[in-house]
Amino acid sequence: MDLSSGLTNGGPITILWGLCLVTACNLCVATSLGELTSSMPTTLGQAYWVYRLWGTNVGRFCSYMCAWINTFGWWTLTASQNAFMAEFLLDMKGMYDPSFSPPGWLYFVLYVAITILFTVINLVSCRKDKVLPWINNFVGIWFVSLFFIFSLALLISVGIKDHLSFQPASFAFGAWINATGWPSGVVWFTGLVQAAYGLTAFDSVIHMIEEIPAPRVNGPKVMWMAVTFGAVSGFIFMLICLFCIQDVNEIIEANLPFVDLVRTAIGLDGAATLIALFIFNGFGQGVALLTTASRLTWGFARDGGIPWSRYLSHVDKTWHVPARSLWFQCVIISIVGVLYLFSNTVLQAIFSVSTIALTISYAIPIIALLVVGRDKLPPGKFSLGRFGTTVNVISIIYCVVTTVFFFFPGGPSPSPSDMNYAIAVFGVMLVISLGFWFLQGNRTYLNTEDALADMLQAERLEEERSYEPPQSVSEQGRKEK
Repeated sequence: MDLSSGLTNGGPITILWGLCLVTACNLCVATSLGELTSSMPTTLGQAYWVYRLWGTNVGRFCSYMCAWINTFGWWTLTASQNAFMAEFLLDMKGMYDPSFSPPGWLYFVLYVAITILFTVINLVSCRKDKVLPWINNFVGIWFVSLFFIFSLALLISVGIKDHLSFQPASFAFGAWINATGWPSGVVWFTGLVQAAYGLTAFDSVIHMIEEIPAPRVNGPKVMWMAVTFGAVSGFIFMLICLFCIQDVNEIIEANLPFVDLVRTAIGLDGAATLIALFIFNGFGQGVALLTTASRLTWGFARDGGIPWSRYLSHVDKTWHVPARSLWFQCVIISIVGVLYLFSNTVLQAIFSVSTIALTISYAIPIIALLVVGRDKLPPGKFSLGRFGTTVNVISIIYCVVTTVFFFFPGGPSPSPSDMNYAIAVFGVMLVISLGFWFLQGNRTYLNTEDALADMLQAERLEEERSYEPPQSVSEQGRKEK
């Protein structure tokens, strides 16, 4: 969590009430995608929906760009988690040695090492089908436990220590802080990035939809519940953090504000213990994020959408996973970390571009639905009914507005090191994707044998109320063996 960004871009007002706005808008997005999921339950997700609804050359190109942007969003989301873990690990050293100031290359080396570690765990875990699900379940239960542990530890520590005190309610609920130089109207929107980042990635269920029971019913439910539970728990925890802040300026200036908040409230040794538990859980989350990203990478290669598709779509007979796609993805995510070498705002850039990319990938199929007409949507178990057009329009407006403002730098006249490099990272992705489209993608995308078979399967699933889940990647590898 980047508490400093929230405090300087509007303060508690944007942190709490911005979260409420983002929640309402994300519920519109989630239910819009849930309607599409119920109508067309396939792991191909957003890109397939665009192509299925808008079956023209323009629609195929938009489907291709949607697939690129969605895959890139998951790459950078994984990168942001890896970056957080690198920051937290090095800050553990800084907790005991305040003079410790690691250079950018050390952050980069640790970031790459973490990326390789998560890749190896994904590689070896799929030899047994139960390993990754067990890791994900453990991480989920442990994350909920940490929510209560941190909340109680902060409240009890501040409450019983004589030299500590809670912030007044007027600060926690209503303080406005603008330390950016932007007008207040701009700051309100730029400050939403923290809430948007925390509530994004609910499309993960879409890319696993064929592996869950009753997908037409459970898929939409999982998405809106993920947004709702994330918002409620996030609101409560951020409120606790705001009440427990001791020195606002110190928190704003800290390298990792959350670590500093816990240290000042609980004490050095207690904070180090809790942060170590937090990092351990974060590693598990990183493994799960990389798993979802790897499914998209492999699927996109199978559909002929990225360079060296035939090579990258191979499923390894030993490890029962698309090992080549995993290592290709590892290289891409590591390259994103090069920003560490010349920007002290890299973490902000990485998680901004992940939020931006995923948001755009959510908007494209909703736009396609409105362009062709909602009457073209195949029937599903979940429908927005007469509210559909309104919910879809709100979703698109939210996606467009936040995308524009999330590209803004931290101030109106930033130095090169303080630029928001999200636009540079996103721009490079667009150049690469457009270049590949003209070189090869316009001939290969959705024209491979596997892609055509998957689309036929997806069309059959539209007409079925229940079906046998298709083989997982690991099962396919065992069959080939």
